[in-house]
Amino acid sequence: MPRDEGSTEKLMGVFGRWGNMSKIGISPPGTKTYAPYTPAVVVGNHVWLSGQINIDAGDDIVSQTQGTLDKIDALLAEAGTSKHDLVFVQVLLKTMDFYAPMNEVYGAWLEGVEVKPTRAAFAVDALPADALVEIVVQAVKSD
Repeated sequence: MPRDEGSTEKLMGVFGRWGNMSKIGISPPGTKTYAPYTPAVVVGNHVWLSGQINIDAGDDIVSQTQGTLDKIDALLAEAGTSKHDLVFVQVLLKTMDFYAPMNEVYGAWLEGVEVKPTRAAFAVDALPADALVEIVVQAVKSD
């Protein structure tokens, strides 16, 4: 297969810049964590959020999903971005029985987002603090 002779140089230009960028941790005051991790990390225009849960929002999937998305909004804002810049979302559910109600809340949350992020959703055996849903997101800040 023919190869663009400049492709390696282009990739090195992109990835070489990462070495010069600082890694910034985002942990707003009062943020509750359940293990040794940073809630959000920013490198250049890339933002990674640790898995977010919100058991304080209620004991049902709708409340916990909305509460978790509210936390994500706050962390993204603290990182200088918003859900409009999301590129990937991963949803972990205690059971796939929660998929439809979670999806209703999630879909409403994304209303107005022109390009929806890619997403994976699956059930897991257990979540921290016996949460019903955990959501992980990645964003690339707009220029």
